[in-house]
Amino acid sequence: MAREDFKFFHDLRVRYSEIDGQRVVFNAHYLTYFDVAITEYFRKMAFDYSAYAKETGQDFHLVKSLVNYAKPILFDTEIQISCRTAKIGNSSLTFILEIFDKDSDASYASGEIIWVNTDQTTHTAVRVGDDKRSLIERFEAA
Repeated sequence: MAREDFKFFHDLRVRYSEIDGQRVVFNAHYLTYFDVAITEYFRKMAFDYSAYAKETGQDFHLVKSLVNYAKPILFDTEIQISCRTAKIGNSSLTFILEIFDKDSDASYASGEIIWVNTDQTTHTAVRVGDDKRSLIERFEAA
């Protein structure tokens, strides 16, 4: 996707602990970057994830993660991880993510994360509440 397709970006600099013997970001860290971006995306919306779980007894479970690797990210590179909600299903949220070079439109990776909202007692899927839907829709439309 293009940079213009996103409203939210989170800046990060690749740390030494994230690289492998080839001096590039180890593949599993891309999912960590996606997770950080989703957390910061919700923080930007003023959605208190911890309070949500405590107050509702619901939480999101990861059911799908996909990473498309375009080019390696080197140690000390400044990146921007973009995030947007592509779809709100009955009980699911689908996020689209992209990792860009901070100073250019070069893309290092893209991905998709799908979460399902679940009742933490029964571990069954439950509908994403209207308040969460509205919060996300307003943020994406702004």
